[in-house]
Amino acid sequence: MATETVTSGAVAAIGTTGVSRFAGILRSLRRSPAGFIGFLIVAALVLITAIGPIFTPVLEPNVKEILLPFGSPGHLLGTDNEGKDVLIQMIDGGRSVIFIGFVAAAISTALAIVLGSLAAYLGGWVDSVVVTAADVVLTVPQIVLLAVLGALFRLDSPILLALLVGGLSWPVLTRAIRSQVLSLKEREFVEAARLLDLGTARVVFVEILPNMASFILMNFMIGITNAIYSLVGLYLLGLAPLTGSNWGIMLNRAWIAGAIFNDASIGFILSPVVAITLLLLGLVMMTRSLEEILNPRLRDR
Repeated sequence: MATETVTSGAVAAIGTTGVSRFAGILRSLRRSPAGFIGFLIVAALVLITAIGPIFTPVLEPNVKEILLPFGSPGHLLGTDNEGKDVLIQMIDGGRSVIFIGFVAAAISTALAIVLGSLAAYLGGWVDSVVVTAADVVLTVPQIVLLAVLGALFRLDSPILLALLVGGLSWPVLTRAIRSQVLSLKEREFVEAARLLDLGTARVVFVEILPNMASFILMNFMIGITNAIYSLVGLYLLGLAPLTGSNWGIMLNRAWIAGAIFNDASIGFILSPVVAITLLLLGLVMMTRSLEEILNPRLRDR
């Protein structure tokens, strides 16, 4: 009876620890200037790209306003090679990039959590299969594999793009989670959970993973930046359908139109670059601050 009481108390404490970490993250970010500024940048971009398209007009080509320079009357960021307003394209084009980045990161993180934790906890042939699969995916350059898949399949759906990018981004985090679980599964509270016969799923996902919440969260943020890099690279190289409007398509069209050689079109090519840079900078600032907040060694410096 005493053993059961102590074990249940340890299990409850572990569960509340994971919840309390997440609850205190935003409060801690407010005490970190860099992290809070990064949070504001990301929140502003998400809000603008999510709500802004509701209020923007439908763009039509206008041959009378082709490549108007930055700061032109009625066109703050100028126009593109079809006479379309760049600012409106910026507002309309961020939604899909941010959506795909977050979904792809969620997919890769979920795959890494499931595969890495089960491989470490179960061991044996499961561990061998997961490690071999991760090594195979890591040996193939991602941009080359994306290029091949982009040539074979019509990547005209945001969900399909997110599945593709996320499905190729799991191996690094999988190996990291595997090493963490290999260490955690030898702890006393895991042995107690095994003695209580709570089942593999309960032990792995309720007892072990909450202790890695901060590590997983930071890697999720990093996964968003990597997914956006991959997505923009696909559009820039013309490996995804260039229909509609997003920041990657704007870069591709600006490059093909030779905007880099035209002083009047500086807003056309730099606007998506600045937007992508701001988004990634905000995410990196949040990640660095979260690392300082959640890592006691860095916090105590």
